[in-house]
Amino acid sequence: MAEAGTGFLEQLKSCIVWSWTYLWTLWFFIMLFLVYILRVPLKINDNLTTVSMFLNTLTPKFYVALTGTSSLISGLILIFEWWYFRKYGTSFIEQVSVSHLRPLLGGVDNSAPSAASAANGDADSGRQSVSECKVWRNPLNLFRGAEYNRYTWVTGREPLTYYDMNLSAQDHQTFFTCDTDHLRPADAIMQKAWRERNPQARISAAHEALELNECATAYILLAEEEATTIVEAEKLFKQALKAGEGCYRRSQQLQHHGAQYEAQHRRDTNVLVYIKRRLAMCARKLGRTREAVKMMRDLMKEFPLLSMFNIHENLLEALLELQAYADVQAVLAKYDDISLPKSATICYTAALLKARAVSDKFSPEAASRRGLSTAEMNAVEAIHRAVEFNPHVPKYLLEMKSLILPPEHILKRGDSEAIAYAFFHLQHWKRVEGALNLLHCTWEGTFHEVSVYPKKELPFFILFTAGLCSFTAMLALLTHQFPELMGVFAKAFLSTLFAPLNFVMEKVESILPSSLWHQLTRI
Repeated sequence: MAEAGTGFLEQLKSCIVWSWTYLWTLWFFIMLFLVYILRVPLKINDNLTTVSMFLNTLTPKFYVALTGTSSLISGLILIFEWWYFRKYGTSFIEQVSVSHLRPLLGGVDNSAPSAASAANGDADSGRQSVSECKVWRNPLNLFRGAEYNRYTWVTGREPLTYYDMNLSAQDHQTFFTCDTDHLRPADAIMQKAWRERNPQARISAAHEALELNECATAYILLAEEEATTIVEAEKLFKQALKAGEGCYRRSQQLQHHGAQYEAQHRRDTNVLVYIKRRLAMCARKLGRTREAVKMMRDLMKEFPLLSMFNIHENLLEALLELQAYADVQAVLAKYDDISLPKSATICYTAALLKARAVSDKFSPEAASRRGLSTAEMNAVEAIHRAVEFNPHVPKYLLEMKSLILPPEHILKRGDSEAIAYAFFHLQHWKRVEGALNLLHCTWEGTFHEVSVYPKKELPFFILFTAGLCSFTAMLALLTHQFPELMGVFAKAFLSTLFAPLNFVMEKVESILPSSLWHQLTRI
């Protein structure tokens, strides 16, 4: 509640500042225009009289031109704001105000933590900032060579978008490179390889790096993109593990010798964690589920602070495959915490466990006659919470929508996260008798009809510019149709606008001596 109140106040401040700035900017340009037309020195005594005389001589055509120009400018701003909102989901003016005006208004700039700070153990600040992130790497992402490319061979279509692959390239450069790579020829080659767009160029660069040295990141690239089966990928990851462990031990001993050594150790830590996680995923895909669970548990114990990889989601899926529901509940109890960012995996797995206790005997007709029991109410509420977090998931679990290959990156609470969750967890829901039936009854209940999440409201500045554009266009039309009447209104409005300034100047003239006032007007 406190965070919501703070966000509302920040938005209100931004709205007030931008509205005030717009009005004063318009007033400033009007005054500049008047000064340019009058071509007189800025002597206040003479100028006020001259400006009043000039306003009285303005024709209705001037007001039509002024209001029409204001309407045109407001309309252009409205079109740009609408285009920006449709493309990026936020207001451009609001984004600029948050980035540049919030420090001036006393706001706090919450920047997301880097992978290095997370690796160093900034867990508390990292959790608060990470929760603001929207796009995440899919913890269960498939292998490009062994899985995604098979789809391409069969259908001739690309399963991944350019945007998704570009995000992956940025991740690889963040986790697998550091500033000292240019000192080692193999790492320097791999630093360029991660930036290559052509897959064959990346694979060739990895082979070139391996000719120079046993490079762990080169093995990673080959396992991800060149290996055509999971067995081949696992062999390459085992070779990467051998090379990665050696680099990790050496950098661990030198990490306190300087900033460069510390950065290299962070990179080697990321590489080692990535390799072990992918090896566990290989074991899971090859049917060695218990081995995969052990590898994931050991990895989470060895590197407890690296929660950014979301290894617990891999562990939850493997435990569900083993039907080790008590272990699943233990993992949920640890990670289903309010200080940690939620996910569809956590919310829907918690709902599945609650539904498992009652779904085999659940009957909508019987529940409507006798009412819901305590256990049934808990299950329904858990499903409601999950649907409220991501309302796209039920349609995929109930097979009302066709599944496609999950992307390498997901949008939290979005359709891509729903696809990724259902792709791996649909089988676990089918295994629990009656779970999908309970979900179906809940999904088609009144909660789904009443819920409006995730309804995206229009930003304030789109409404503001739309109102301003409509108002000035209406003024231009009225001035064109009724020039005499609108001219009277305009002169009365401008006279009222200048009245406070005339009043202040009269008071100043009466207080200041005439000689001093004469000197000031000559400045």
